[in-house]
Amino acid sequence: MRYDIHIGGTTALSLQGYDHYLRLGSNAPVWVYGDTIPSWLGKLPLTAPIKIRNTSLFSDSSLGLANQRNSDEDALPWEWVLNMSMPERAVMEAMDELPDHESFHHLDMLFESLTTLRPKVLSVLLHSCKKIKVKRLFFVFADRHDHPWRKRLDATAFNLGSGDRALVKGGKIHPRYRIMVPAEFTGEGASDGT
Repeated sequence: MRYDIHIGGTTALSLQGYDHYLRLGSNAPVWVYGDTIPSWLGKLPLTAPIKIRNTSLFSDSSLGLANQRNSDEDALPWEWVLNMSMPERAVMEAMDELPDHESFHHLDMLFESLTTLRPKVLSVLLHSCKKIKVKRLFFVFADRHDHPWRKRLDATAFNLGSGDRALVKGGKIHPRYRIMVPAEFTGEGASDGT
């Protein structure tokens, strides 16, 4: 309907086949990103809650988006296309929700399946990302899983800020990225991907 919105975060990852768990009970929230989201969207009688976010995470809000055309059986009316975050952007949007709206365990399981991310796309998104928390968390997870694409990203090429960041209570400061995360994510003894 010509609104500049897109599906992102864990919703986009799920729709692209990266979901790790089947949801039991209630439906997973649908993460919708945009700066001018119609007010009626949240009032629709849907079976899943709509979570609305703005696009301020990246300095260029159009990076990492793709138009998805559905198959014939899932076709949207009037040949609409669904704007969706590519996996590289979606995982960063999901990390922005830690720890209040997403869990470390859930993102850890999602990140484990992200073996085919594209380093060039990641690099552009990391340079455009405005939140130090997200960039540091990205490298915490990337080092933890050590996918082949990790070796093509140099963490020192990105502005990771300075000083320690407290993200969770009762956690530990990650020795390299200086952000407080649950103890099992500190990566002591793990490869740092370089």
